[in-house]
Amino acid sequence: MYQDQTSGLAYVAVLIAAFVAVVIASIWFHPRVFGGVWMRLSGTTPEMAEKGKRHMLRNTFLGFLASIIVAYVLLWAGAAENIYDWAGALQLAFWCWIGFAAPILLGSVIWEQRPFRLYLVNAFYWLVALIAMALILLW
Repeated sequence: MYQDQTSGLAYVAVLIAAFVAVVIASIWFHPRVFGGVWMRLSGTTPEMAEKGKRHMLRNTFLGFLASIIVAYVLLWAGAAENIYDWAGALQLAFWCWIGFAAPILLGSVIWEQRPFRLYLVNAFYWLVALIAMALILLW
């Protein structure tokens, strides 16, 4: 798929990849997975979480839009690198993560004095999401 990034099928793959990233986020940040740890480390109180639920639809939609952008850029990067197999898709996801997501998120530890464990929760979400998106876009 990476070779023909302008086809209608490529755009469908971008939408599916973005949707999957949102689903992964909803699972990843669920209180029974990493959500409880995330809330404690980020200083999010139950009251704040309850207030956030009122904006859940809007926030999910904004997360979906952001994921569309990420998936679209992955599609173009994969095409530029002539990715044609799952190993290439995994490498693309890893290098995008190590080169962009991981160092950018590290700024919250360095400059905002956030806990390193919070960084790990957020950074590894992005690794999983990028891997899933890259593999879907290979389709």
